[in-house]
Amino acid sequence: MTTDLSPRIEGTTFIMPVRVYYEDTDAGGVVYYANYLKFAERARTEMLRHLGIESSVLQDEEGLGFVVRRLEVDYIQPARLDDLLEVHLSLTKVGGASMQGVQRIVRGDEDLVRIEIKLGCMKLSGGPGRLPEKIRNLLRSFETTN
Repeated sequence: MTTDLSPRIEGTTFIMPVRVYYEDTDAGGVVYYANYLKFAERARTEMLRHLGIESSVLQDEEGLGFVVRRLEVDYIQPARLDDLLEVHLSLTKVGGASMQGVQRIVRGDEDLVRIEIKLGCMKLSGGPGRLPEKIRNLLRSFETTN
């Protein structure tokens, strides 16, 4: 693992380093469980940005946003204050109005948290929305085959 905090892509996996700060932990210096979801959200946003999809542009120009439809989390090992973690994101399925993926939060070679997620595309005015073809194609080009 590198100490560089720049996001990168390896194959079809987006990887975003995250440093654990005091604000992420409880009184014992262990990452509070909900903060792993924040790390995962940031990685999804940065993956979209890396692909040229700005969330604000998607909202302003298309009137669309992504919402979490389903989430399953396995907490395997705790992270601690000052740890350097990586959030790994792989898209497993991109549909017309949704996408699914797996996110792993790791410390070195050790899996700490595994998240399976399904996101829906929603119209900001309410109700489901279809992904614009250009965005759907960008996401599909990043979809993993395993």
